[in-house]
Amino acid sequence: MNQPTNKNYQLLCSHFQSISHFEHLSALGDWDQAAMMPIGGGEARGAAMAELAKHIHSLKTAPMLEQTIAAAELEALTAQQQANLREIRYQYQQANIVPGSLVEAKTKAAYKCEQAWREQRSQNDWQGFRPNLENVLALAKEEAQIRAEALNISPYDALLDKFEPGMTSTRLEHIFGGLKSWLPGLIEQIQEKQRHQDRFQIPHASSDAQALLSRDVMTLLQFDFNHGRLDTSSHPFCGGVASDVRLTTRYDEADFTSGLMGVVHETGHAKYEQGLPLKWRGQPAGVARSMAIHESQSLFCEMQLGRGSAFLKQLQPMLQQRLDCNLSHEQLLNIYSRVTPGHIRVDADEVTYPCHILLRFEAEKALVGNQLAVADLPDFWSAQMQSLLGINTDGDYKNGCMQDIHWAVGEMGYFPSYTLGAMYAAQFRVAMEQQLGSMESLVASGHLSSVTGWLEHNIWSKGSLLTTDELVQQATGETLNPEYFKKHLLQRYGA
Repeated sequence: MNQPTNKNYQLLCSHFQSISHFEHLSALGDWDQAAMMPIGGGEARGAAMAELAKHIHSLKTAPMLEQTIAAAELEALTAQQQANLREIRYQYQQANIVPGSLVEAKTKAAYKCEQAWREQRSQNDWQGFRPNLENVLALAKEEAQIRAEALNISPYDALLDKFEPGMTSTRLEHIFGGLKSWLPGLIEQIQEKQRHQDRFQIPHASSDAQALLSRDVMTLLQFDFNHGRLDTSSHPFCGGVASDVRLTTRYDEADFTSGLMGVVHETGHAKYEQGLPLKWRGQPAGVARSMAIHESQSLFCEMQLGRGSAFLKQLQPMLQQRLDCNLSHEQLLNIYSRVTPGHIRVDADEVTYPCHILLRFEAEKALVGNQLAVADLPDFWSAQMQSLLGINTDGDYKNGCMQDIHWAVGEMGYFPSYTLGAMYAAQFRVAMEQQLGSMESLVASGHLSSVTGWLEHNIWSKGSLLTTDELVQQATGETLNPEYFKKHLLQRYGA
């Protein structure tokens, strides 16, 4: 039997398919500890997950990979196979930078910190949380320094690169600097405009009723329940794998509106995962492109689609049926377009949301760059919240610097992805409407599948076959242009 001419490439594909199986189990272990695991299982689970992370790292740094990758680069490959080989090489290079012992230590520290964070946050216990965060940050900084030296970039850029390959703090400072030049003024203008709007009493809604509503909304968004499920957790997220997507949310019985849009948001993530190219499943080219592109899909679903008039009109009868809620379409539109500075990032409207990211971006840079100590984080946070949103968080740690799970699990460099995602989402909508016409008209006329079809064709099905800039260029005709986000806010809020 003749040997395939690309035998080295095929060997790599087989090897990374094995890695994907272990990553599958790791993803489900993460979901379980957040959604189902009893608190007493934390220490043992942390040790097991650290061992698994160490094993995955050993597979990605296997001695045979360097020569096999070099040999595969000389083989006759299709353009898509070359893209997969590019991503294989990237994963191998990234894994080789960091020693397995550090991977194991980071995983153990993250699990310990997160488990403690759940109780400590609810008790506003900053002094209890602080040493855990200091330990996690120390390991994150150790990783950042190792990556920085290997890649010849700054430590913070080295962490950014994990979530958004190629992104730099210099580029972010330019993008976010432009945002800071006009966003605070816009917030003031919109608030003044909305000052005399009516406020509505949100009816009480049980968690069980909200869960039924959530499934209805996910069905409307064409979520495939044969390959995923919805549960609850202390912090909403989307995890699992493309064939078994795990969403979580949280319900507030006094105000269902936040939880509802949280489900829409996480379903955007889930639809991206379910739409990734089946042909490349289990290969590096078959995963999501980057965290900013991932967030673009959740924020497209929540902000561009979910808070639009046409979509809310479809939700109104569902609210009546499941929650016995008599809020009119106009009242829902009022609620979901209200701009109100608040403490909590995940509950923020789309206009004030970037301010929460600007704060975290500055904090992360300073923490990693040794300009800010963890002990001084609460004061820094309060000063920034006061400056950006006029909110004082002195002493309110659970609604201040303890509110997010990301730092507790060592994810430094992740937060900018949210606002980059909002910018990409606005840009994708413009490109879509240039081809299909008004999205509001499509949704109003029952053609939601046209919207999801465009996303599937232009974003989801591409996986990581294209770089981020290539993906955006191909879908919209240009790379990231923050002006579309500004135009979107001005158009929607009429300020």
